[in-house]
Parts: sequence; structure tokens; C-alpha cells
Amino acid sequence: MGRAAGEPLRIAVIGGGPGGLYAAVLLKRLDPRREITVWERNAPDDTFGFGVVLSDETLGGIEHADRTVHSALQDEFVRWDDIDIVHRGRTLTSGGHGFAALGRRRLLEILHERCTGLGVRLRFRTQAPPAAELAATHDLVIAADGVNSRTRQTHADVFRPTVTTERCRYIWLAADFAFDAFRFEIAETEHGVMQLHGYPFSPDASTVIVEMREEVWHAAGFDTLDERQSTEQCAKIFADALDGRALRANKSSWTAFRTVVNERWSHGNVVLIGDAAHTAHFSIGSGTKLAVEDALALAACIEEQGPELPAALAAYEAERRPVVESTQRAAAASLRWFEELATYTDQPARQFAFGLLTRSRRVTHDNLRLRDAGFTGAVEADFGCEPGTPPMFTPFRLRGLTLRNRVVVSAMDMYVAEDGMPGDFHLVHLGARALGGAGLVMTEMVCVSPEGRITPGCTGLWTDEQGAAWRRVTDFVHHGAPTGAGEHGAAIGVQLGHSGRKGSTRLMWEGMDQPLPDGNWPLSAASALPYLPEVGQVPHALDPAGLTAIREQFASAARRAADAEFDLLELHCAHGYLLSGFLSPLTNTRTDAYGGDLAGRLRYPLEVFDAVRELWPDYRPMTVRISATDWAMGGNTAEEAVEIARAFVAHGADAIDVSTGQVVAEERPEFGRSYQTPFADRIRNTLSVPVVAVGAISSWDDVNSLLLAGRADLCALARPHLYDPHWTLHAAADQGYSGPAAPWPLPYRAGSRTPPTGRTDGPKPRLTLS
Repeated sequence: MGRAAGEPLRIAVIGGGPGGLYAAVLLKRLDPRREITVWERNAPDDTFGFGVVLSDETLGGIEHADRTVHSALQDEFVRWDDIDIVHRGRTLTSGGHGFAALGRRRLLEILHERCTGLGVRLRFRTQAPPAAELAATHDLVIAADGVNSRTRQTHADVFRPTVTTERCRYIWLAADFAFDAFRFEIAETEHGVMQLHGYPFSPDASTVIVEMREEVWHAAGFDTLDERQSTEQCAKIFADALDGRALRANKSSWTAFRTVVNERWSHGNVVLIGDAAHTAHFSIGSGTKLAVEDALALAACIEEQGPELPAALAAYEAERRPVVESTQRAAAASLRWFEELATYTDQPARQFAFGLLTRSRRVTHDNLRLRDAGFTGAVEADFGCEPGTPPMFTPFRLRGLTLRNRVVVSAMDMYVAEDGMPGDFHLVHLGARALGGAGLVMTEMVCVSPEGRITPGCTGLWTDEQGAAWRRVTDFVHHGAPTGAGEHGAAIGVQLGHSGRKGSTRLMWEGMDQPLPDGNWPLSAASALPYLPEVGQVPHALDPAGLTAIREQFASAARRAADAEFDLLELHCAHGYLLSGFLSPLTNTRTDAYGGDLAGRLRYPLEVFDAVRELWPDYRPMTVRISATDWAMGGNTAEEAVEIARAFVAHGADAIDVSTGQVVAEERPEFGRSYQTPFADRIRNTLSVPVVAVGAISSWDDVNSLLLAGRADLCALARPHLYDPHWTLHAAADQGYSGPAAPWPLPYRAGSRTPPTGRTDGPKPRLTLS
């Protein structure tokens, strides 16, 4: 719809929830001449759910934009600081969190009153016309029509939504009394684990959400109960939390949460906000919060961009999308924790509580310590931390090897070897990181044959000369850095692997995964499938003789690794290399005993593991690195990863190093901070086996958080150690730790404190004269 310069916008809002109403309020306030209409199909007092939680950050934005609404909200809020977590009858309380909530119905009343006072037209009990029809008669159409958005569905070809149905069922109920904290309670029933989330929203009422896995919901018979029966049954199950009091419903029904993601948020002059554009699981906060923040951003962008509506909508999406995506990643981590709740219930009570509080990775060890030092200190004591010792600086034992701390320098390919021979670069690279304080330093993937290299620059262990060169490195790591009497030295591990179909490629900086322009060598793999179709070399599918030969190459390399005095050996079964290629159904299409179901696909990697374990000294630990998901349709999933880990543990693996992906080129990883750690968490807490977590772990706070929550036993960091070889020592200094788990080499100890800088503060004023 065209309009003259300076002519006020005509705006249609589809959906009378908090997001749509608040957008109308702000846009009308910014220009009272605007003609704004809100369509809401329900009556004014119809609402679903009970309480709404808003953060101080959101309230600050509301206060700045509309003091009238903010003042009305302030009068209604119930505030509290504590979180109570009930674990097998024991209540653990963590304070300092700061929550504010009010009833959803009251929130809508406040926004209705504000809209009416400003002259926004509210059309209740009226289905909005289709967005395309409104777009023809209005300058802007705001689709705030919720998770079931008709606008999004009608224009799915433009918005390109993905809607994922999660694995738990939940129901929104209320109790006619106020909890005195945010309460999480677990019920371990004959049918499975159920959980209650409860919080006050008025002086005499609380929201109560009951949630459980779909299979538990069916087993408990909730699928056969009506609203009244479900409400009564939930009150019985959580009678202790409710002190025997009843629950009440409000058009309450069991539903599965749906995560909504859209590739685009606007189409012409139609824009999505709130649940129509995105959803985030209720366990990390309120969808209302995101919708209100969307409204604030949309109004601000329209104001800043003037008459240029396309620019305003693009600016709105550019501003909000990174925030929403970060929130959705945190929400996904949180909902996965609750989906896997049954794997955590056997944890010690305080560790369980700490894991719940840090489940989204937004609340961390350091952050929680600031909120409640007493609670965090008790968790640390249970973990075994000596006074003043951060969790990452507690020792860890695998077989006969005791690591001085929990930090691992992750295996990183360097691509600087000649004919597989490690040289001065490897000595300096690995030696520097050992001097830098890490408990365990891992080599790059060391190849078991010339044909098993990824690139011409990869190291190997197929000759005794290579073994002697590696012995020079291990000697330095063990003895080259004087640290003082009684202090543990660093350990060094070797990662053995074979490139499989991903070999004979250029050095990383010359074109990762691209074939060599000349000098190629033949490739072998589980099946004759190239890594890069129409680009990469087609590998030879290994026959029985080839399988035997490579198995013997792994065994010979293990013998040389033992002679070179490596402390730990890791078998590389991840990232699409040879053994990983056997594990994944996307890369293993064999019809013999080494293909087919998971047991068949595991057969050859386990044979190799057994051959290596037989020659590797019994007192030295052996780990296995796996890709816990292929990040691709039809590939291995987290469920298969647990079974793969179970099989290796049964054969004698001491720990599982949990990575993901890089198996097929068409993968779609879900990148983000610590994005791979949930897979390590699941394996550890399902199988009670030590795990190494890896993947965008970048801060010592992340390391401490993962360890205390029982999500990992060791944390491997790659890029942080490229940026700072002394990352571990600097982490110790940052935390005020100077104990034996992070010893500064004697020649370096003068530099163990941050160097002073030039003084920038001037003398403070002493007198104030009028």
C-alpha cells in the first residue's frame, strides 16, 4: 500500500497477546496519528497459562519506552530470589537469582487499558483477515499470532519455517498459594521420572507446570485422562510439593513443546514477532519476554529508519535474530536436560542441583558463585576440591595415569611433517603447551601408514625412526620443564588414526578436503563412496586382506607408541576417517559382516581396538574419540552414540572423547558455545563412564561448570591453546590459584603474575567547594 511522505502508518496487528499489544502501544505512542488495529479471536479475559516471568533487562526496556506500563507492572509483580530443588526428599536452596512475575491475565488487562487510552482499536472475538488481505490495505502487518501462526503457515514458502516437536509432554496448571521460591521437584514413579516447575505469580497463587517424557506420559495413563482427572492426578503425584493442596486448570491440556525457527521474519510489509517467529522452551524463561523484546526492537527500528519500512524490518531482524538464536540454543540445552532427566537422578544431590541450575550454559560456576557463594562452595566440597582449588585443578586418574588437572590440549592437525616425521615444530608446539600447564597434551592424529595420511604434512608412526622422533617429544614433556619437587608433570597422549576416504588432500591452508593436484595416493574405506562427490577420489572398499593389513598397521603403531613412552593412547573413530567411516550408516553400505546394523558397523573398529589394546601396556589408559552425531539425516544420532560408547567400554576403553560430525560433507551442525558437550554429558551419565568434552569450550568458567555439573571428567580445548599456549597457567592466575596442579616452570615463575601497566588513575578529589 503506497502512502505519501509524512503520512502516518496504518498498522494491523494479528493477535492480541502481550507481544502484539505492546507493539501497538509503542507504535501509537511514537506517533499518535497512526491508525492501529489489533485483532484477537478470543475474549478479553480469555487466556491460557497463568503466570508470566520477566527479567530485569526486559523491564528496563519497558521502563525506558513506556513508564505508564512499567509503573502498572511494578505494582503487580511478585519478586523472589531463591530456587528450591527437591532431590529425593532433600531440598537444596540457591539464592541470589532475582525473579519477577505477575498473572498473565493481569498483564493483558494492563496492556488493554494502555491500548484503549492511546486510541488503539481492539477487536476481540474477531478472527483477523488473512495477512495478505491486510497487507493490501495497511502499511504494516504485525503477525503476533503465536506458535500456531496462520500467517507463518500460509506464507511458509517465504518464511521457510522449521517446527520441531520435542519429546516431553507438559501441562500448565495453578495452585492457590504462593511458593516462596522457584521450585523444581522430581517424582520418580513406577512409570518413570516426572518433574514439577513451580513459581508464584501473585501473593496467593503459583504457576505449576508438570512435565514428563512422552513414553512416561503414556505409561502413566495421562493420555486417557480428561482435564479434571489429569489435574487431580498431578496433585496426587506432587502432594508433598503442594502440601496436599489441590491444583486447578484453565483450558489446560497436555501438549508437546514445539521449537519454531524461521529462515525469514518478514515478507513485504508483513513481519513476524514472538512465537510466530520463534519459540524457546519455557524452562529458561517466558516466551512473553521474547515477544515483548521483539516489540521493543521493532518499534525502535521503525522509529530510527523513518519512512523506509523495508529497511526498518531488515534492521529489526538483524538486531533480534542473534539474540533469539542465542536464547534458542540455551533453551535447547535446557529442554534436553529435562528430557534426559532420568540419567541425572542418581547423581549426588548437590551435583544434581548444580547441573539443573547450569543446564542452559547461561548460568555458570563463576556466575553462580557470585549469586550464592555458600551453595557453590558446598558443591565444590562434594566434588573434592581442596579449599581455594577450582574444580579444573583437581587431579584425575585413568588406570595407572594420574593427571595433575582436568585440562586437555585437544588433538590438532599441524600439517608440517615431512614423510610422517615429527620435527622441531612438533617438539616446540607440544612442549610449549605442556609448559603451559595442561594436564594432558594430545598429539595430532598420527597416521598408521603413508596411505593413511590426510595430507602430505601429517605425522606417522609406521617406522621406528618416527617412533624415535616422537620419543624426543615425550621426553621433553615429561622432563624438560623443571617445576619443583613433588609437583606432577604433564602427560602426553598419542591419537592413532587412518584417514580413510578423507586422505590424499591438500594442506588445510591450501584448500581443506580438496584433492592434491598431483602425487595422490590410493584411498581405502568401508565403502566406495567419495567424501566430496564429483570432486574427491573414490576410495577402494576394503576386502578381507585390506582389513587385516590395516588392523596390523594400527597394532604396530601402538607398539611404537608404547616404546616412545606416550602416557595414553587414543583411537580415532571420529570425523569421517577410516574407523568412523565404518561406524556411520551414511558411509558404510557394506553387505558383509562389517556392515548393516550397528553391531555389524562396530565390528571392524572393535577388532582394531582389541588389537591395539593387546599391545598397549595394561597400566596405561586407552581412550576412543567418536563422532556422537553425524549432523545429517539418516546418520548416527545421540542414541547410537551411547551404544557405540558402550561397546568400546565393554572392550576396555577407559574414557570416551566425545566429538561430533565431519563425517559427511552435507552435515548441518548446530554450532554454539560448548555445543558438543550435551553429547558427552549423555554418554557419561547414561553409562557412568569417564568422558572428555570438546567443542567450543573457551573459558575456564566453562570448564569448571562442566566438571561440577558432572557433564565431563576432562575438557579438551583446541583454539584457546593456539591463541595462548599458557592458557592453563593463566586460568590459574585469573582464579588466584597457585597450587601443584598448575605449576609454573621454575624459569617462568617471575612472570606468574600479570605485568603492571602504566597508571591511569589521578588523585581523587578531597574537597568540594561551593
